[in-house]
Amino acid sequence: MSFIESDSHIGDFVDRRDAGRQLADHLLSLADEHPVVVALPRGGVPVAREVAMALGAPLEILAVRKLGAPHNPEYGIGALVEDGTRLIDAEAVAVLGITGGVLDSIIARETAELRRRVDAYRDDCRPLELKDRTIIVVDDGVATGVTDTAALRALRHREPRRLILAVPVCAADTFRRLRGEADGIVCLLVPPLLHGVGKYYQDFSQVSDEDVVSVLGEFHIAAA
Repeated sequence: MSFIESDSHIGDFVDRRDAGRQLADHLLSLADEHPVVVALPRGGVPVAREVAMALGAPLEILAVRKLGAPHNPEYGIGALVEDGTRLIDAEAVAVLGITGGVLDSIIARETAELRRRVDAYRDDCRPLELKDRTIIVVDDGVATGVTDTAALRALRHREPRRLILAVPVCAADTFRRLRGEADGIVCLLVPPLLHGVGKYYQDFSQVSDEDVVSVLGEFHIAAA
């Protein structure tokens, strides 16, 4: 299993597109494999746009929704993927004392939001064929890693030739865990302590549904 990585601190990113361009510089060697770039909406889409443009690759999306803790929604206790893949951090659920009823409520709410996003982004457009392809999964940063882990596991079921995770920044402990989920990782910054992905961007404005649809339109993916 080979890994491609860079963990030297090269400074903050101007915005997600700047991060995508910097990532692309470390991914150009994969262009000959004719990869498919798979973005994790919403934040991963503008990053992935730059990667796909640089590699001349098609852009696909995989909708994933984090399950946030009841009193700290930014802390992921699990994730849902549009294909039905579900990941629950049982240890976190136990430590936080989250009951089955509360967890079911969180899952129901986030499932509804996930379906809404899939409908908005895909508009019944069929996903690209990924079997025997090199897949580059792109996100804007990784903290706990639950959404990225769920996405990688879902994509593994689609039998890619190689599965590469490419992110601008990732927490060090999460980076080590994700080594077991991907065939390669490209990460520009791996800080020992990650105090929020947004701290590594000068502009970390929220990405809207309209932004996602606009980028997908550039790659001729039908969207609402």
